[in-house]
Amino acid sequence: MTEKTERQQRFEHGKGVLDAIDGEAGTNVIDALEDISPELAHQVVAWGFGEIYSRPGLEPRDRQLVTLGVLTALGGCEPQLDVHINAALNVGLTPQQIIEALLHSAVYCGFPRALNATFTAKKVFAERGLLPVTFPSAQDVSTRP
Repeated sequence: MTEKTERQQRFEHGKGVLDAIDGEAGTNVIDALEDISPELAHQVVAWGFGEIYSRPGLEPRDRQLVTLGVLTALGGCEPQLDVHINAALNVGLTPQQIIEALLHSAVYCGFPRALNATFTAKKVFAERGLLPVTFPSAQDVSTRP
């Protein structure tokens, strides 16, 4: 197998994972890089999704929870949060679970970053017809130790 063939196979594997997780949003990011940095697009797909996202240690929904927490903590990553909030919905997380994860992140990275992430989620949820997000009332939730 040539290096070029192996490179193409890694990309194709990663593209399959990207499509399954991010759908159209992921493809749009890759397409947007083609005229400025096709190599970055290749690495995001081949390495990021083909190597990292396809590892067996975590389920896709758990990877998305980690990704949402990290992007929220970093701050300034709202375009990437948009893609990954969509991905989180695609892999089975509910809007309530996403909002709970973003609320939880406020403890570790502060309110401004959690607010920015939450407003990004609101935008995504609105686009997907998922607003308003409702939660059980306080009396419906049992207290945990």
